[in-house]
Amino acid sequence: MKIHFISIGGSVMHQLAIALKRKGYQITGTDDEIFEPAASHLAAEGLLPGSFGWQPAQISADLDAVILGMHAKADNPELAKAKELGLPIYSFPEYIFKESLGKKRVVIGGSHGKTTTTAMIMHVLRETRQAFDFLVGARLQGFDQSVNITDAPLIVCEGDEYPASTLERRPKFHFLAPHIAIITGIAWDHINIFPTFENYLEQFTIFMDKIEPGGMLIYNETDTVLADLVKSHHRTDITYKPYGVLAHEISHGETAITIDGLSGNLKVFGAHNLLNMHAAWLVCQDLGITANDFLAAISTFTGAAKRLEVLGRNERSIIFRDFAHAPSKLAATIEAVRTQFPQKRLLAVFELHTFSSLNEAFMNEYRGVMDPADEAVVFYSKHALELKRMPDLPKEVVKKGFGTDNLVVINESRDLEQWLDTRNYDDAVLLLMSSGNYDGLPLEPLVGRITRNQH
Repeated sequence: MKIHFISIGGSVMHQLAIALKRKGYQITGTDDEIFEPAASHLAAEGLLPGSFGWQPAQISADLDAVILGMHAKADNPELAKAKELGLPIYSFPEYIFKESLGKKRVVIGGSHGKTTTTAMIMHVLRETRQAFDFLVGARLQGFDQSVNITDAPLIVCEGDEYPASTLERRPKFHFLAPHIAIITGIAWDHINIFPTFENYLEQFTIFMDKIEPGGMLIYNETDTVLADLVKSHHRTDITYKPYGVLAHEISHGETAITIDGLSGNLKVFGAHNLLNMHAAWLVCQDLGITANDFLAAISTFTGAAKRLEVLGRNERSIIFRDFAHAPSKLAATIEAVRTQFPQKRLLAVFELHTFSSLNEAFMNEYRGVMDPADEAVVFYSKHALELKRMPDLPKEVVKKGFGTDNLVVINESRDLEQWLDTRNYDDAVLLLMSSGNYDGLPLEPLVGRITRNQH
């Protein structure tokens, strides 16, 4: 197979290119810019383009496929040449589906918890020595790639709602046709792509319709929106398995779960993790893994990157970093920490960074989510607004939207650093939540100062 990637430097595109090269395919690719770590990954595999820019001369009639990344525009000259030659052109998920036609496909969809649920399933499959391929939205501990394509009989895919490519505006998870599907929950937070809640909801209806006949839908029954959707779009040719929070106990900051009368301690915590874990167990159970083997494997799971990741701790305080940015994710993360450490003071810092979160019209969706914190900060930078070409966002609008009396709103990273440096961390948890980097705030020295010095 001879395959060319248009926009090979994408975070997932370059991983697919590497996976297919390792499978024995002949791979070429171009891009107008490639950042780290993609550049180093491609260079190590001999796939880094010799120069940046689009090169229509690389598009030849002997190509078996052209894979088009999201970064490429509709007027891309390589794309025009591929169309002119009548070559097969695929978006990323369309090509994943092509490679997995002979496999059993597990696809994890939902507004939140996709990466963690996918990571849990992958962790258990690896620990129980199963042969499987995968597609996941983050690099996971123990896996050197976020995409793997081999001759394995099974593939586990994180499926998101974002458009597949510049040509194909339908969501990625509409192309994967699962035999086993998970929907973790539905919370509208992509207003730049789905302008109404009804439009967003429709994407999940379509996803359910894409499940293969004889397949299975595993869904979070504690999500009332999702439960109502499943009830109103019931299919007779698939099996439904609802799930909730796993039976568990919390003692001295540690959580133990019980499955089929067997118990095991965990390294992760929080109701959202216990929901995700229940979904992962139902998948693994269907794949023939026993409760005993699942518990042994999941007991060593430490979480996906930036999902309640411990940045630092000492005898009196602990600092977590979390990827939470949508209102539902924010609420779940704060609740998890508050429940796990009920006696400790909670300092919560959240960065508005995504298009939706920086949109004044969306601000009321965050109402009350920071209320459980003893001290709460919302940070956003003028720089982020400028990059997204968005209008100014007044602090009073943010404070009114969140509706939290003790909320502090900060939009300069030096002011945030000063606020963090002057807190009392004795017997406290600091929770840093963002999909960004606090406008370049260096976290490592900050964490070091906090864990070395108690105020």
